[in-house]
Amino acid sequence: MKSNVLIGFGLGAFLVSPITSHAQKAKETQTPNVIFIYADDLGYGDLECYGATRVQTPNVNKLANSGIRFTNTHATAATSTPSRYSLLTGEYAWRRPGTDIAAGNAGMIIRPERYTIADMFKSAGYTTAALGKWHLGLGDKTGEQDWNAPLPAALADLGFDYSYIMAATADRVPCVFIENGKVANYDPSAPIEVSYQKPFEGEPLGKDHPELLYNLKHSHGHDMAIVNGIGRIGYMKGGGKALWKDENLADSITTHALDFIKANKDKPFFMYFATNDVHVPRFPHERFRGKNPMGLRGDAIVQFDWSVGQILDELERLGLRENTLIILSSDNGPVVDDGYADQAEELLGDHKPGGPLRGGKYSAFEAGTRIPAIISWPKEIKKGKVSDALMSQVDWFASLAALTGSVLPKGAAPDSYNYLGTLLGTDNADRPWVIEQASDHTLSVRTKDWKYIETSDGPKMVPWGPKIETGYSKTPQLYDMTQVGEQENLSEKRPEVVYQLQGILKGVRNNTVKPK
Repeated sequence: MKSNVLIGFGLGAFLVSPITSHAQKAKETQTPNVIFIYADDLGYGDLECYGATRVQTPNVNKLANSGIRFTNTHATAATSTPSRYSLLTGEYAWRRPGTDIAAGNAGMIIRPERYTIADMFKSAGYTTAALGKWHLGLGDKTGEQDWNAPLPAALADLGFDYSYIMAATADRVPCVFIENGKVANYDPSAPIEVSYQKPFEGEPLGKDHPELLYNLKHSHGHDMAIVNGIGRIGYMKGGGKALWKDENLADSITTHALDFIKANKDKPFFMYFATNDVHVPRFPHERFRGKNPMGLRGDAIVQFDWSVGQILDELERLGLRENTLIILSSDNGPVVDDGYADQAEELLGDHKPGGPLRGGKYSAFEAGTRIPAIISWPKEIKKGKVSDALMSQVDWFASLAALTGSVLPKGAAPDSYNYLGTLLGTDNADRPWVIEQASDHTLSVRTKDWKYIETSDGPKMVPWGPKIETGYSKTPQLYDMTQVGEQENLSEKRPEVVYQLQGILKGVRNNTVKPK
């Protein structure tokens, strides 16, 4: 018989997990700075400290050696926008319509009235910042932004004192940075227009002018607006001097992060540092290109590791490293060919971006949401630990609220629970279950020993290009997670487990079952 998974669901019954309150300890300890380093599309097997042999990541290794490397941590979704929504709000994205992969001109998906993790830190006396990839919408309504003026709704309305962000992803227009709600380095001679409906007259498109794609050509999609010799999703006009160069993205984001750290070295700060690595288009700076045998995707991982090193070095230089809590993770699983002819698939060799896990980005299988997670706080966390505790990113909100002694408003972070002991390594408590969301909204329930994937009519493979199994099936799926790879569907052999996990999922959906 497996460990304690099967628990009755009578009236008022729920799953119980021991959780230690750390609020009092937080008050007795000097409040740490907190940094989220949030990679994009970085897979469970993409880092050296997680078993990769074809790429060197010495700075991430250093971070892992200084803290805890988690081997069973999960994003809430297998795609970017919903996983980021859940991380920052403490609420499952599938509870809210309009939280799927966002266009670059999406209106704000996290509404100003929503209490965010940045609001929590700000209420605890922190200065807050968001840098890098946003992908959660800007302005009030989709398609109605005036990119040539201050946006009336931006990250300051969500608790961030400072922001320097990309509106969406690097493969989506607008290809400009937004600093504190305004286009950075705005060029009045080249007013910006953005559309996801129709092209602008006279603006060349990637599908019609392959000769203008001098930096990267597309493999599928990404054949609309051309910026910096790379085709994008969506249509754009103008921008001039404000347009980014893809090869400078990491430098720009990292430089602004270092400036924020220096400006706030004498007071507690929270920094959400969301890199574009390893998302497409992969076009790292020339000093990283050719450094890895896997081509541009490998080079992008090396560039990400460099950014991590820059932050660690600056914290050391300023004497802040000892009392800075860093959480490094990814928003979802990996994808190889995601729309550009960058030879990522051809040059993989024996590298497995998802490690031993099945599936990848978009997928209901394990590699879609099981991601690397490293926590380091030299002052409080013992170094060199490895934890197999089952953990969900949705709980980081409530856990860090406990760390700072924050009181959350009623209704805030409704799906987030305090597992600070697990996060800091003072205990190894498993979350009794985590909920995972695939690209088509198929949900899974993952316990320490089992995984149930609900039924779906979706296709077996991602249909638009990436060679990834979706994990969708018209019949229920149950996998023994003590065995790697989700190979044998045990739903018919273990119907009682299927029934119990279906009960958990039903209870989570209607808010009658909680993990504590």
